[in-house]
Order: sequence, then structure tokens, then C-alpha cells
Amino acid sequence: MHSPLPVYLFTDFGWAGPYVGQLCVALQRVDARLSVTHLMHDAPAMRPDLAAYLLPAVCARLPQGLVLAVVDPGVGGDREALIVETPRLTYVGPDNGLLAKVGDIRAASRITWRPQALSASFHGRDIFAPVAARLACGEDVAGEPIPADALVGADWPVDLARVVYIDGYGNAMTGVRADRLSPERVLVLGRRVIRFAETFCRAEDDTPFWYRNSQGLVEIAIKGGSAARRIDLALGTSFLID
Repeated sequence: MHSPLPVYLFTDFGWAGPYVGQLCVALQRVDARLSVTHLMHDAPAMRPDLAAYLLPAVCARLPQGLVLAVVDPGVGGDREALIVETPRLTYVGPDNGLLAKVGDIRAASRITWRPQALSASFHGRDIFAPVAARLACGEDVAGEPIPADALVGADWPVDLARVVYIDGYGNAMTGVRADRLSPERVLVLGRRVIRFAETFCRAEDDTPFWYRNSQGLVEIAIKGGSAARRIDLALGTSFLID
């Protein structure tokens, strides 16, 4: 018997409460051998429009496996459940834009399988986790094939000039891929012009700068301080690129 593929978790659940634990139990109920890695549980809460640009960045270095992605403010409504296949990773999650930017989509399908008992408010546990686990174990799951351009968010821009994540240091990741900007480019936030620095040690003290972060995204920071507090950045804050 082959070992299951690893499962990677990306959610906006946070660590408080029963949700992450129950998600893991739902996975391992299918096969106790499953390897589960917690990528992050503080994705932009209830903002699939922002998390969609963070997801492919944090998954870029993952070995082959299943990504269980849940940022699902429309749970219990009419949004569909999806399986999205790429050459290296298979994603399971809601059809609300979250999976639309994972790149190089080879196949997509709407999940038609449903469990006998289904909570109206926790499809991550009751639908997405069992499906991801079964796929990781090489099983088939009932689904209806759809074209990649039919996914919600397929028509969203390739890069998003907005803040998509703020880390514990107050640094602000954006939805712009860093390899798209040369060091000569600047970010414009109102009257403030933010210039490039290669890394923190080369930035000027107390001056906002942008750099190419370890996830491959443009990130706004301040050496020794919180960019979010200092220049009033929040999830969804927009900027111009000049």
C-alpha cells in the first residue's frame, strides 16, 4: 500500500477554538497515516479576494501533495466546492475566488460528494477535509468537471496592488509578485513614495521601503518598526505602482 500524499492546511480559522483540531481529526479519520502540515491559520479572515493572492505564494515551495484551503465566508450558501489540479499540487476548497490564482490549472471540478451528516457552517470539516484526505490516499471523489475560466475569480487581475497580509512585525505583504517589479519602481500611498531596499540592513532607519520577501511577493516594511502602525496599513489598503 502506498503512503498517502501530505496534506497542507491554509485557513483563516486562527488557533483559538475547536476548528483546526476538528479539521485534522476529519483528515486522519480517513487515514491515520496522513501527514498534515499547518501552513497558516491566519489567512485574511473572510477575505478570499485577498487570500487568493497569498495562497500561491505560500505554496510555491511545497512538495507534491494536497492543499486544503478554507477562507469561506459564504459557507452554507450557494457557492460550490472545488477540486483544482496543478502539476504538483491539488487544491480543495470553496469556489469563491480563493483557488483562482494558484496558476497552471490542469483540471478543475465541482465536488458533488456529500457526507451523511453535514453542518451548514463547517464545510471545511465535513466536505473539504474528507475529500482532501481521500484524494491524498489515491481515491476518486465524485465531481463534475468545469473549465478553469469558470472558477469564481478567474477574471481577477494577475497581481493585486493591495495589502493581503500583515505579519506579527507589522510588515505588509501585497498581492504583487516581486519578480514583476524592478528596483527602480516605487509604490505610492497617497502622498508617500516608497522606494526599494534589498533587505532590512540596507534600508534607512525609520523610512518605509519595499522589498522582495521570502514568499516572492512585494512587501512593505520599516526597519526596526511596524509599517502597519507607522503608515496606517490594513488588509485591503491599495497603492499605486510608478
